[in-house]
Amino acid sequence: MEGVMERYQAGREGIPETMLAWPLYGTGLDSLGQDHQAVRLPVPMPGAYQLLARIDAVGLCFSDIKLIRAGGDHPRLYGRDLAADPTIPGHEVSLTIVEVGEQLGDRFHIGQRFVVQADIYYHGVNLAYGYMLRGGLAQYSLIGEEILNGDEGCYLIPIQADVGYAETALTEPWACIEASHRIPYRPGLKEGGTALFAGPCEQARYTLTSETWPEQAFLADMSEDVELDLGGELAAHGTEVVRLGDEPISEAYERRTEDQGFDDILLLGPRSAPEVEELTGYLAQGGVLSLSSDLKISPVEVDVGRFHYDDIKIVGSGDSDVTAGYRGNVRSELKPDGRAWFLGAGGPMGQMQVQRALMMEDGPRVILASNLRSGRIKSLARRFGTYAGREGIDLVCLTREEVGDVAYFDELGRLADEKGFDDIVVLAPSPRAVEEAAPYLAEGGVMNVFAGMPRGTTAQVDLGELLAREARIIGSSGSSIEDLEYTLRKAERGELQPNGSVAAIAGIEGVWEGMQALAEGRFPGKVVIYPQIEGLGLTPLDGLRSALPEVADKLENGIWTREAERRLLQEGWRRA
Repeated sequence: MEGVMERYQAGREGIPETMLAWPLYGTGLDSLGQDHQAVRLPVPMPGAYQLLARIDAVGLCFSDIKLIRAGGDHPRLYGRDLAADPTIPGHEVSLTIVEVGEQLGDRFHIGQRFVVQADIYYHGVNLAYGYMLRGGLAQYSLIGEEILNGDEGCYLIPIQADVGYAETALTEPWACIEASHRIPYRPGLKEGGTALFAGPCEQARYTLTSETWPEQAFLADMSEDVELDLGGELAAHGTEVVRLGDEPISEAYERRTEDQGFDDILLLGPRSAPEVEELTGYLAQGGVLSLSSDLKISPVEVDVGRFHYDDIKIVGSGDSDVTAGYRGNVRSELKPDGRAWFLGAGGPMGQMQVQRALMMEDGPRVILASNLRSGRIKSLARRFGTYAGREGIDLVCLTREEVGDVAYFDELGRLADEKGFDDIVVLAPSPRAVEEAAPYLAEGGVMNVFAGMPRGTTAQVDLGELLAREARIIGSSGSSIEDLEYTLRKAERGELQPNGSVAAIAGIEGVWEGMQALAEGRFPGKVVIYPQIEGLGLTPLDGLRSALPEVADKLENGIWTREAERRLLQEGWRRA
C-alpha cells in the first residue's frame, strides 16, 4: 500500500479547494498577510496552457525584505497598486507539478519537480517570480506562459527525484554565489560595441590585439600620428572610426551613445584622478576601462556599486599593446591553496560563501571570516571548525568590535603573511570595507564586491598600485539559468551542500515571524518555509529538540539533512 510520503512525493495527495498564502497588500511588514496571519484563498485551477504547482519549500531572502519595505514602489513592480492587485513574495522555490493544463500534457506530467529561475523576461519585460508574478509564499502557485515560454525558454529547471526540497530551493541563492566565482572576462574589445580611445599618448606607436572589434571607435585627445595608426588598424577590421577633435568626451557620451555609455574606454596616457572618475562613469553595463599609461595615478573615487550591478571592470598594462590588460589575471574563482578573506561574513550569504570555500575540492588553505559587529560569525566556527581542522584549513573567525582594533589588525597582518590575500570577498555593503581591504590584496589578487551597494556608492582606491600588482576588482549580481543549472547539478552530485546554510524552519504560518527575524538579522543562516506544513511556527535548528525531537535526531552535527526533512514532512502530515 502506497504511504503518505510516497503519494506526496508523486504529487498525488489530492488538491484542496482552498490554500493559505501571504499576499503583500502594500508597504511594510504589516502589509504582508492580514493581521500578521496567512490569508485563505481559493486554489487556482490551471488553464489550458498553465500548470498548478505545489510549493514544497521556500527560502526567505533579504530581497524579500526590500520588496516588502518598498511595496509598489519597488523597481520590479513598476508602480503596481498592491492594495488592488497584491503580489505574493517568495522566489527561492522548490515545487512539484500537481495539475497539468490540457494543452501541456506533451511537455509536463504530475509529480515532476522543478526549481524556478526567478529572473524571468517575457517579451523583453522583467516579470520576476515573487515580484510581478505571484511567488512561493503560498501552498500552491500557477505557472503560466511567461515562465514556460519566456525570452530565454522555460524558466523551470528539473530536479532529480531523490534530492531534498530545502536544498533545491536554496540552489537559487547558492547560484548567485556560484555566479560570483564564474564571472566571464572579455579577452578583447566588445564585438559590435562602442569604444573610446583617449590620450594624451606617452608612446610614439600603439598596437591592438583583439579577436573581436567594435562597430564604432571614437578617438580623442591624441596626436595626429597616433590617430592615424590606431584609426588605420581599427578601420582595417571594419570599425567605423570617428575623430572627436574638439568635441568634449562628455558630449560624445551624451550625444553619440545616447547616455548608454562606451563598452570599452582605453586611456593611452596618465589622467588625473577626477578625469578617471568621470570617464569610469561613461562605461556601459559590462564595460571595461583599460589604463595603458605608467599607472601612476593618485587614489580614485571608484563607483563600487557598478562593479556589483553593472559588471564593469578596470584593467591595466604599461604595454604598447593597449589591449594587453584585457588578458592579464582573468581569474574569478578562489585561488587554489591561497589565502581568502571574507569581509562581513556574519549574514546568511556570507556564511554560504565561507562554507563554499571550505568545501571546495581545491580551495584556499587560509580563510579569514570577519565581521564588524555581529556575533553571528561565531556560528561559522561552531559549525565548520572541526571540518576545517580535518581538512587542514586555517579558519579564523573575527568580530572586530569584540577583539578591538589592535588585535584585529594584528591577526589580519598575520594571516596576510606579508604577501596579502589572494582573494577578498566583500560582503559588507560599505565603501569603507573596500577601502580598508584593497591594500591587503596580493600580487594577482582579486577583490570580489559581492555586497549590493547602490550605484553611485564610491570608495577611494589606489588604482595605479592595484593594477601594477595585476590585482582586480570584480563583482556580479544575481544568476542566469545556466548558473542555476550548474549549481543544481553540483548539489545533486553532492559537491555542494545547500542544507548547511539552513538555520531555522517553519510551516506556512511562520512566514511573518520568519520575515521579521530576517529583517532583524536574527539568524546566521537561511530560514526555510515548508508551505504544506501547518501548525509549525518559526523554529531554529538549535531549538528543534524541544519542538520536534524525532526530527532533531536526524540532524548531522546540527546541520539540516534530507532525512530530517523527510521526518519533518511525515510529522507535519500527521498533524494536518
